[in-house]
Amino acid sequence: MNTLRSKMSSPSTARSLTLLSHRTWGISGLLALGVALLGSGSAHAQTYSFGVLSQRSAVLTANYWNPILDYVKRKTGIDLQLKLARSASESIESISRGEYDFVYSNNFFLPRYASAGYQVILKPREEAIKGQIVTLPNSPIKSLKDLDGRDVGFPSPVAFVGYAVPMDALLRQGVKVTPDFGGNQEGTMAQLKTGRVAAAAVNGSLMKAFAAREGFQYRVIWESVAYNNLPIAVHPRVPKPVLTAVKNAIDGMEGDAEGRTILEETAKTIGQAPPYGFNASSQSDYRNYIEFYKNTVVPELK
Repeated sequence: MNTLRSKMSSPSTARSLTLLSHRTWGISGLLALGVALLGSGSAHAQTYSFGVLSQRSAVLTANYWNPILDYVKRKTGIDLQLKLARSASESIESISRGEYDFVYSNNFFLPRYASAGYQVILKPREEAIKGQIVTLPNSPIKSLKDLDGRDVGFPSPVAFVGYAVPMDALLRQGVKVTPDFGGNQEGTMAQLKTGRVAAAAVNGSLMKAFAAREGFQYRVIWESVAYNNLPIAVHPRVPKPVLTAVKNAIDGMEGDAEGRTILEETAKTIGQAPPYGFNASSQSDYRNYIEFYKNTVVPELK
């Protein structure tokens, strides 16, 4: 597992309190003070892991997330360290073991991983995501039935809109394909681009951004219903004052000049369209994930 961070030393409690002394006191200030005091007994007490589902390359992921996590550190004194696994499957296994304090993922809704106990605290302001099965513009593939017996690219066997949702649709139509796993979303898109697979199952939003960045054309042959985009969730072991301070800092970025600039700049690195940032959320905003897993016909997801 890799840790990708800007070279910044962990803040001491004294520095946290100095930063706080220049803020306007209120609920957020008191919460931040509580977080600073939590860290007074150990130099590492304010350091928490932030696991991100592997969808893009490590470089793009770090370029997007590190400025946001550094913003949280400056505002709250809480050091969120970005953690990346080599593949989506590895990061999901880490999530299933509860190794991350905070996660940006939607895979903890999978019943066999639910025991880790992650709870949603923030959801993206950007549009909901849809699973898609896409092919090259000049491909003879016109419908799902045309994929019967063909090789189809998938990010990983535990990707939600990149595997679970499209595989469910294929099985419901009696279409049997040979999965070819690309390791992450963009790995699967690269498989399609090079002609290694007849079609690719993808997150529609990521596919659109990838195509714009790479100058790549594709054709959609199937699309799912909408699901809220990947949430930020927290492990039960994280103290409530820390959870609240992190949630408030990220939720407030859009309304803060510095935070808004960071969101706009990081969005450019991945080709993300507005609106940017995250809103406070809860598990109830992701009910259709839970319903999907209850009713899916994909055997290994039961």
